[in-house]
Amino acid sequence: MTSCRAFGFQNVYQQNNVSSIRCSSLAAVSKKNYNIALLPGDGIGPEVISVAKNVLNLAGSIEGIEFKFNEKLVGGAALDAVGVPLPEDTLTAVKQSDAILFGAIGGDATDTNQRHADIGIALLQLREGLKVFANLRPVSVLPQLVDASTLKKEVIEGVDLMVIRELTGGIYFGKPKGFGTNENGEEIGFNTEVYAAYEIDRIARIAFETARKRRGKLCSVDKANVLEASMLWRKRVMAIAEEYPDVELSHMYVDNAAMQLVRNPKQFDTIVTNNIFGDILSDQASMLTGSLGMLPSASLSESGPGLFEPIHGSAPDIAGQDKANPLATILSAAMLLKYGLGEVKAAERIELAVLDTLNRGFRTGDIWSAGNVCTVLLNTNTNNYFP
Repeated sequence: MTSCRAFGFQNVYQQNNVSSIRCSSLAAVSKKNYNIALLPGDGIGPEVISVAKNVLNLAGSIEGIEFKFNEKLVGGAALDAVGVPLPEDTLTAVKQSDAILFGAIGGDATDTNQRHADIGIALLQLREGLKVFANLRPVSVLPQLVDASTLKKEVIEGVDLMVIRELTGGIYFGKPKGFGTNENGEEIGFNTEVYAAYEIDRIARIAFETARKRRGKLCSVDKANVLEASMLWRKRVMAIAEEYPDVELSHMYVDNAAMQLVRNPKQFDTIVTNNIFGDILSDQASMLTGSLGMLPSASLSESGPGLFEPIHGSAPDIAGQDKANPLATILSAAMLLKYGLGEVKAAERIELAVLDTLNRGFRTGDIWSAGNVCTVLLNTNTNNYFP
């Protein structure tokens, strides 16, 4: 049996003002049971999902939780196996689960543009099928990783923000879209940015509720100086703000927001924005931490299972080499427990294990800096995981 120490699952407690570490005994309680759909996908996806699965199992064994995992194909793996990037049995399985843990999808440099598009549409179809409209991406610069960022320490130290992205509307789903020919006979491609009031209202409420539980500040990002869809966005956010007088609301154009995230990221608490702006800004914000490999995300619906995934891609260039950073996927598993299943204690146990591992100086190459041990945190041999 794998030890607690091998997984970094330890409780830190204070005794005579000295921090000590110990393994917890298994909880002597009746087990709760959950069905978790695993979608490893492509590239490093299967590697990081394998690690997160082991972490969930150990956290569950300590907290009296039992997981039944159902692994399904998605992305390039599904396209190669059955000819479609999101098979019907995969979509059926995820809808019947309690929560979904997703790895990554994507091809490599040798793939055609069409194959890249075919693979990428799987995630959009999955989000649409699950009706997950709210994407939560926490961005915290951990003290242990301040030196991993490319920005100055004084700029990023203490950054703690949440990007809330509307996920199922806007230009990625708007119609009409496609290809055609203009009046000059030239080939054109076109997409439509469109939002209905109810889509804006529901994501705004999620954002206000989140800001209320954080530091009480919400910044709505749009492009209302030129885009009609953004004008409606701002109008509806301001209307919903009347329901939350305790939350300080501000507005910022997306180009300025992109600049401010680099110039002064500590000014932000909670950010809410549309699909395409959120796609870009959340990736930009993630680099404040120094690596995409550190950041988890949760995608939630009004009812039904949530989708939890690291924000990094499939990284085919390092797949199968034990170089991938698994922490974003492990922290996504923690978000699955907290937001998807309401198992806060188990989630906090995982978060503590991650911090403890970083405190002991272990790093993957993407977050390494002088003075730390550059090691492979991810290993399919679980006895070597989190040494």
